[in-house]
Amino acid sequence: MSSSSARSRRVESAAATPLLLIVLCTAHFMDAIDLSDVTVALPAVQRDLGLSTGSLTWIVSAYLLGYGGFLLLGGRASDVLGRRRVFLAAVAVFAVVSVAATLAPNAGVLIAARGIKGIAAGFLAPAALSLITSIWTEPQERGRAIGVFATAGAAGFVGGLVLGGLVTELSWRLAFALPLPFAIAVLTLAPRLLPRPTARPKREPLDVPGAVLVTLGFSAVVVWLTEAPALGWGDPRSVTFLVTGCAALCAFTIRQGLARVPLLPLSSLTRRVTIATSITIATVWAAYTGFAFLATLGMQGTLGWSPLQAGLAFVPIGIVNGVLAPAMGRLAGRIGAGRVVVVGVVLLTASYALFLRMGPDATFIGVLLPVMVVNGLGLACTFAPLNLAALEAADPARHGLASAVLSTAQQIGGAVGLALVTAVAGASMTASNTVVATLVVVVLSLCGVAGAALLLRRHAA
Repeated sequence: MSSSSARSRRVESAAATPLLLIVLCTAHFMDAIDLSDVTVALPAVQRDLGLSTGSLTWIVSAYLLGYGGFLLLGGRASDVLGRRRVFLAAVAVFAVVSVAATLAPNAGVLIAARGIKGIAAGFLAPAALSLITSIWTEPQERGRAIGVFATAGAAGFVGGLVLGGLVTELSWRLAFALPLPFAIAVLTLAPRLLPRPTARPKREPLDVPGAVLVTLGFSAVVVWLTEAPALGWGDPRSVTFLVTGCAALCAFTIRQGLARVPLLPLSSLTRRVTIATSITIATVWAAYTGFAFLATLGMQGTLGWSPLQAGLAFVPIGIVNGVLAPAMGRLAGRIGAGRVVVVGVVLLTASYALFLRMGPDATFIGVLLPVMVVNGLGLACTFAPLNLAALEAADPARHGLASAVLSTAQQIGGAVGLALVTAVAGASMTASNTVVATLVVVVLSLCGVAGAALLLRRHAA
């Protein structure tokens, strides 16, 4: 090890304080809140701004497209330009655009602000996670730190549903402002706590054409998955989105084979760990997204609960996951991620099977609480170990990209899961359709066991 590398390790180790971990997790919490808090505010936004259902959908879709489309570029930029620099810049943009969304006078400004915020999140997420892996270097402590990071994301997602419901009672604009105080706190503390790099990042060109192609491809495929159930799978517009997405992704693949410094080296996609973690997180998140959709509609439609009551029903997931995820991350660092992930995916599958008991006579204590508790256990055993496995298998200089690949697989999985469940459940959400849609969720979760088994084989080897 060179003297500069050793000095960098000492600086990063000295920076590994609980307060710094809290700051990095706060940024992730802020990002996760923005994924869910807007959902409960949408009816109020529609009434106030007079939006059509299509325009309303784009308030959510614009964020998801910006986020998923720019993850690979964001991850690579953090490796090339410096993780500290990219992290701080992304949080700053997030804060500014939160103000713009809060004050938006019309749908166009609001949708544009959401899209830019999604792009900022695409740079923020991989930069934050790669900072953790570069600062906490001892395996068990790294696993614990990643566990805490995963907990912050889960807590933010659930907290967004609850806080969004609360503030929307006053004004829907406050839901869009929820991330702002967290961003200000991070921007105040992070510059003082984050270690400055002792050496300049290796200057390499960013593959901008590749980034454009993968963003176009990902966005078109997600739009196809989102819109096709309503338009019809054979509708010319649906087919156009699909063909455009596939063509752009094929062009991206060719570009990566020809580029001097590719955005995503194709060799990385042939590694067993990359394949295993990507399959697992895609199928697990597809199942969870479908479950959350069915559970939210079921609680409000079948049981007649308010949006706030439905959001509160998810709180046990956040509590159980928050308590156990750090320990599961540390356990994965000690005994191997594969064993922990297999247990986690089995628990998730069991929770979705328990949800088959949902019906007009369901009660929170008798039906929903067991589902949420077992689901929280499964999430605690799954996400932190998956992140740990993906990052430990990657070159430390490419941790930002490795994180982005995993997050991209997660976003694609979520879009696929939601599209499948929406198509099966249908607009009427009858009892029989809901059962079939829940069985789709169970099958998706079972597919995650196959990916986890690949990790298990690696550990055994």
